[in-house]
Amino acid sequence: MISTRQLAYRYADGPALQFEDIDVAQGGVLLLCGASGSGKSTWLALAAGLLGPGAGDMTVAGQSLQALGKVAGDAWRAKTIGFLPQKLHLSAALTVHDNLAMAQWAARQAQDEQRIAEALTALGVQDLARRKPAQLSGGQAQRVALARAVLLRPQVILADEPTASLDDAAAQAAVKLLQATARHQGATLVMATHDARVADCLDSQMGFQFLYIGSNQR
Repeated sequence: MISTRQLAYRYADGPALQFEDIDVAQGGVLLLCGASGSGKSTWLALAAGLLGPGAGDMTVAGQSLQALGKVAGDAWRAKTIGFLPQKLHLSAALTVHDNLAMAQWAARQAQDEQRIAEALTALGVQDLARRKPAQLSGGQAQRVALARAVLLRPQVILADEPTASLDDAAAQAAVKLLQATARHQGATLVMATHDARVADCLDSQMGFQFLYIGSNQR
């Protein structure tokens, strides 16, 4: 679950960003909406524990992020958060398989070949394990990045502009893939987007919430 109360963050070169209170149940879906530069990425960084709240509190998967130090925060994030950035950041020098293995190494976990195989199979890219990112299509690369994000079976999946630069068919496929993956793992899904198509692509029977971020924020 995710819960915020009087959450705020201040950059050194700007005013404080104020965010509305929100409660999202475990397994729920939240659309973080707003124009480019409105503050969506800051909210995601706070939810991932990459930034500490400047004021108020944010609780994610039972952990108050106000109380986390850097070392504890890194360990918490590795086991709790799956992050799908807009720029996928797959290592060009590594194969698909080794990109996932590196995620296990970064989380200080032993390499688990079965879990890597299961993640790739679940996302339909098991046949690409020995390819490098340059040999993948855009859609394939996104699936690999999502497999990496959910490899450690996180409680929360954060996706930053997952439909950016995608045509209608690819955007629908990306959103449905994210929702299906989160539902399969019982994870809370947060998608930051300024794309009006995203809400239409979601399975409305599963339910989802909106949080609008003001246009004067980042």
